[in-house]
Amino acid sequence: MLSLLLALAPLPWVEGGGPPKALPQEPLPGLTLSLPGLVRAEYLGNGHLEAAYLLLQVPEGEDKPPILLRLAQEAVRGALASRPSLGEVDVALYPAPYRGPVVLPLFTASVPKARAGEFLALKEPQGYERLWLNPGVRQERPLEPLLEDHPRYEGPEAHRAKERAEQLLASRVGFRGSVLYHGDPTRPYAALTFDDAPHPLFTPLLLDLLRRLGLKATFFVIGRNAEAYPYFVRDLVAAGHEVGNHTYHHVRLPGLPEAEVRQELLRGNQVLQGITGEAPRYFRPPGGRYDRTVLRVARELGLTTVFWTDDPGDYAGLPLAVLEGRLEAHLRPGGIVLLHDNVPGTLRVLPLFAKKAQERGLRLGTVGGLLLARR
Repeated sequence: MLSLLLALAPLPWVEGGGPPKALPQEPLPGLTLSLPGLVRAEYLGNGHLEAAYLLLQVPEGEDKPPILLRLAQEAVRGALASRPSLGEVDVALYPAPYRGPVVLPLFTASVPKARAGEFLALKEPQGYERLWLNPGVRQERPLEPLLEDHPRYEGPEAHRAKERAEQLLASRVGFRGSVLYHGDPTRPYAALTFDDAPHPLFTPLLLDLLRRLGLKATFFVIGRNAEAYPYFVRDLVAAGHEVGNHTYHHVRLPGLPEAEVRQELLRGNQVLQGITGEAPRYFRPPGGRYDRTVLRVARELGLTTVFWTDDPGDYAGLPLAVLEGRLEAHLRPGGIVLLHDNVPGTLRVLPLFAKKAQERGLRLGTVGGLLLARR
């Protein structure tokens, strides 16, 4: 039994090997727009819904709320005129010069086509719940580009961590204290999880696709992303999905002072609870990197640390057949599937994967459902 599990699941104690590297993604199709400060105008579809994401930079002095609203309205109007098939337009305005996601945006809005008239009629940036105006929140540190491949224990107790992981992987339980490695391998249920949400282009497309497939999932949310796009977090909860903590800044936790580890998790909890009204129950460390301090702090904050058994590396820009094959190779009862909510290939492979799971008699659902199925 142990040898089978070792073959099927990446181990939570794997060391070394260097960080995984994302391959170049295919460029997304763009919209041809003439807008001041336009940095990016991309669109994408999931086979049913098309969405666009527009990113603009705003010079100092033009960052007043009424001006930001007017710029966003011009962007939405231009996008819908340029491509009438769009079902949603999402906009983010950043201070100029745009330096990547090292600061939070000044303004964001999500505009489904059915509500475009309402948004375009606004005189002030208020009275529309799919809009966020930065109240002065700053990002103290940049997001680290940590990619999840194998969960990695980083610390002097690596040998003991390996022994504990082997014991849990070989057991039917897969759960010890506040750490979840897998569910019950005798139950026909696997958890579907997505890291790094929310994203202003991909989240609406993924939510629409999950609804059409009749699937629920657990989203591990980056706190600063939730801060800037709170309406997408509310959408996740309204659709019946679970929301978990993926830290506030998406940083490598092992080696940080305990106070910083606690602050990353605590701030992520606070942002999510402020949006949803409920404290998250689950936590996934960025990159799967953890040590004893990370696990203890998560436990003290009432969080269950969730690892995974099935990571196909969707971030790597793989051909669809390769991505599908990797997902299927590790799909099993009690498994935990790791995908990302900001990858085009994930949207393409998800319907195929859902069909394969159904053919095998496996139900895909949330981490909470996995724990219930374990009992």
